Amino acid sequence: MWFKNLLVYRFTKPFTETVENLEAALSAKSFNPCGSQELSSYGWAAPLGKHGEMFTHVANGYIMLCAQRQEKVLPAGVINEALIEKVEQIQARDGRSVGRKERIDLKDEVLFELLPKAFTRSSRQYAYIDPRAGLLIINAGAVKRAEEFMSYLRETLGTLPVIAATAKNVPQHAMTQWVLENKPPQGFELGGECELRDKADDSSIIRCKNQDLGSKEINSHLAAGMWVNKLAMSWQGGIDFIVDDQLAIKRISFGDLIQEQAEKQSADDAAAQFDVDFSIMTLEFAKFIKDIYVAFGGEDLSGLDD
Repeated sequence: MWFKNLLVYRFTKPFTETVENLEAALSAKSFNPCGSQELSSYGWAAPLGKHGEMFTHVANGYIMLCAQRQEKVLPAGVINEALIEKVEQIQARDGRSVGRKERIDLKDEVLFELLPKAFTRSSRQYAYIDPRAGLLIINAGAVKRAEEFMSYLRETLGTLPVIAATAKNVPQHAMTQWVLENKPPQGFELGGECELRDKADDSSIIRCKNQDLGSKEINSHLAAGMWVNKLAMSWQGGIDFIVDDQLAIKRISFGDLIQEQAEKQSADDAAAQFDVDFSIMTLEFAKFIKDIYVAFGGEDLSGLDD
């Protein structure tokens, strides 16, 4: 359950939905496995999985949600092989070629026949709401996944007034300055990894791993017109991570002190351990997220409703 990525969204209006109403709304849109002719299925699941039945999990005022997606696995090679077989059967039977439009129709037939036999794979998307701070935090490495989650939550609740949380300073400018001066913001340390992009040609990329970011080589690239697009950093609270030009936080790694704090708590079962982990993680993230935005000049709140 420990988040590996963070995409942060700001509620433009206070989140006032009660947990009881939220629970009822989520249960009405719960996950159901794919039907025989469905390519995918999406719905709400219990954050505790088989260890719980509630569609929300609340600790210290934070509300955990979980969406589940199931997809049919139909490799393109399998579809094409079945399509070729159908085309050859028609050619042999009727002595004619098969045109483009007929091939498209035949492909639909193939999908209809193969879907009931296809394997399925499932994935779970976790997020939590921080009503006091007015934030929605999603454990997603890609914006597309986060948007899918928010779209379904908006459909479930009827409204979801959120925008991506942004900083006052341009992330590339700030990160480039930190590396050039070898001076990270207060409470942070630079890691040994970064991605550089050319300001004039966005397709020109240099990726550096296990490097001294204060080296002359990297400084020369920056002096030549490149800027830092991704940067490995460490937070003094005990979190290592990568931050990019959109302030997406990825590859989160929790330090020993945080892990030991979770292990010291007495948890009698999986549900209790989930609660301990969730409580510790959210409390750390509350401080971490605040410090991240301070590092980039503070959160830009100009897009909020008056």
